[in-house]
Amino acid sequence: MGIPGERVRRTRLIQTEKYVVAVEIEMVIPADDLSEPCYESETVQLLREIKEHAERGDVAWLTKKGKVYAATEAA
Repeated sequence: MGIPGERVRRTRLIQTEKYVVAVEIEMVIPADDLSEPCYESETVQLLREIKEHAERGDVAWLTKKGKVYAATEAA
């Protein structure tokens, strides 16, 4: 069961040393606190999983979740 309230889509960037992953997530604006959108526990878990896969360099898995950008060395 999720948090009751208005649902909004946002893009979040998960950054590691080698990759940045842009993922679209759903946030909730709770009916009892309209000050700002918040994450549900499932979303927090997904963001943690994305960061763990990015740290391991699992690009195939990451591309199923969002856009993956790789860091390059400066000349």
